[in-house]
Amino acid sequence: MRPSHRNALPQLDGGLFITDGGLETSLIFNDGLALPDFAAFLLLKDEDGKAALRRYYGAYAAIAARFGTGLILESATWRASADWGERLGYSRRELIEANRSAIRLLEDFRQARSVISGCVGPRGDGYQPTRVMSAEAAADYHREQIGTFAGAGADMVSAITMNYVEEAIGIAQASKDAGMPAAISFTVETDGRLPTGQPLGEAIEQVDAATRAYPSYYMLNCAHPEHFEKALRGPWTARIRGLRANASRKSHAELNDSTELDIGDPAELGGQYAELRQYLLPRLNVMGGCCGTDYRHVEKIAAACTPLFRAAA
Repeated sequence: MRPSHRNALPQLDGGLFITDGGLETSLIFNDGLALPDFAAFLLLKDEDGKAALRRYYGAYAAIAARFGTGLILESATWRASADWGERLGYSRRELIEANRSAIRLLEDFRQARSVISGCVGPRGDGYQPTRVMSAEAAADYHREQIGTFAGAGADMVSAITMNYVEEAIGIAQASKDAGMPAAISFTVETDGRLPTGQPLGEAIEQVDAATRAYPSYYMLNCAHPEHFEKALRGPWTARIRGLRANASRKSHAELNDSTELDIGDPAELGGQYAELRQYLLPRLNVMGGCCGTDYRHVEKIAAACTPLFRAAA
């Protein structure tokens, strides 16, 4: 049953929850699947594609069961919004059905402490704010997808790879209108700032000010810990509960130009998550990966961080 309030999510109680790694890069580079525009929702149109998604999510469900953690199940809908759907040949009705199907597929992996999250991606490029909307326009654009998640039984919304504040504010507002708890995940560059140049803390504070702190929590994604750890100073860091980092130290520009996947060092990444939890992000408890990461990285993260939570219990 979907939480009726933005603060009703089980991960807000502070226990460790894992989520998945880089869905699109894993499916493309590890499984050899073709995903135009990194649109994983295309796999939902046939049984072979759904089977690939079930194998993907099954690996993370097994990790959560093994380590006794909670599990955030993130839908394969990062590209399943109106502009991207039209670009990929989907009608409005077909796109709505794809978003519903993505949520239904995740029901098979529910565990005792699990959350189904409807994933919302940016209207434009994932790394650069190429199409900047007002907060009002962003709310209008994302409202239908978020409403579809609510109607399909998702527990929350996660806005992944947000690279400017206005779109994040709009998604928070649309989530509020739909009665959906929301997490906002910002992308940062190698200097720890948003692609617009705005400091991360300032961006979080601006969203909170504009929405009366509606987001249940914030996350960081698509950057290596060394890119942002120096920026994690200030009371606003208490609002960060989630991290989906890259294991690669490459910049976004370098990743875009890469023809091979840089998976970095999974064990090193796990240790870095544990250090961030211990020293810089005391409320960090939702842990997964982004570009180039897969179940191997999340397994090492769980192994490194589970003892910290057991010791604190």
